[in-house]
Amino acid sequence: MKSIYPARRERATIGDVAARADVSPATVSRVLNGVENVQEDYRRRVLAAIEELGYEPNRLASNLRRRRVAMLGVVVSDIENPHFTEAVRAVEDAAFARGYRVLVCNTDESADKQREYLKLLAAERVAGVILSPSQADAPEIGELLDLGMAVVAFDRAVTDPRADLVAVNNVEGVEAAVTQLVGLGHRSIGMVAGPPGITSGDERREGYLRGLAAHGLEPAVADGGFRIDGGRQAVGELLDSHPELTAVVFANNLMTLGGLHGLSARGVRVPDDLSVIGVDDPFWGALVSPPLTTLAQPVREMATCAVELLFRRVDGDRSEPERIMLDLELRSRSSCGPPRAGAA
Repeated sequence: MKSIYPARRERATIGDVAARADVSPATVSRVLNGVENVQEDYRRRVLAAIEELGYEPNRLASNLRRRRVAMLGVVVSDIENPHFTEAVRAVEDAAFARGYRVLVCNTDESADKQREYLKLLAAERVAGVILSPSQADAPEIGELLDLGMAVVAFDRAVTDPRADLVAVNNVEGVEAAVTQLVGLGHRSIGMVAGPPGITSGDERREGYLRGLAAHGLEPAVADGGFRIDGGRQAVGELLDSHPELTAVVFANNLMTLGGLHGLSARGVRVPDDLSVIGVDDPFWGALVSPPLTTLAQPVREMATCAVELLFRRVDGDRSEPERIMLDLELRSRSSCGPPRAGAA
């Protein structure tokens, strides 16, 4: 006789639990969330199915009957990046004022680390999660939402449409930066881009390409992986393959820092030989020589919006998911100028 139950998988889902217990996924979610108005028979069947399927670590199973702790999860892709450091600080300030504590997780741009941290946050029964994803379509994001946890994507979007989003208008911002360089006379503009598949990086690349296309210019792109070493290597690759470049846009602050080191090592002078614009405006941006022209993200405003939105969800707001998009600010300093005489 063919079993009516789903085949045993390495990682069970709420749907598997619902099928095994012969209840709806919504009933499973209510049991997991400790909702009182669930028939006792249903509750017993769901708990038994969770145990049989090993739906979550034992740590979660032991916590099913208790309420969520007053804790938020914050998952960032690189805690060493000043952009995320500032964001975490702003989130922690706002959460602490509400009586919540913050559990910070650094994925180091690793999908595997992200998966493990999201499983941990589910097991800890945190009230909600602010997430800057390393993998936007990770199934664990949907599982958090299935559990009834609030999820706000920060800086980078996720594919699950139930999550809220707080980010910036990357495409328009980078396109404006390219337009400024064209206005200064540059006709050969390169980009040190982020890794494909991360929404913020993809959008900044799109803005760069749009800006060039609007003026009939050809692109020159190298992937710096959102890292210091990657920025150093990528700018070298650009200059080797496109020696005619007179300007470069870096898609985040870490790659900008690495790129500046790489340019200095080659004896390239900024802005005399090469104009530079960086996305993000870290504290050191105005201190380097020459001071750096940047596309500044309103990090604290973004973090405040994310926390306020998260708490609205925690407090029971079930309105349609929101997309809050803020603008990048082009801060002109001394790292940009006209191309040197005779340059392309």
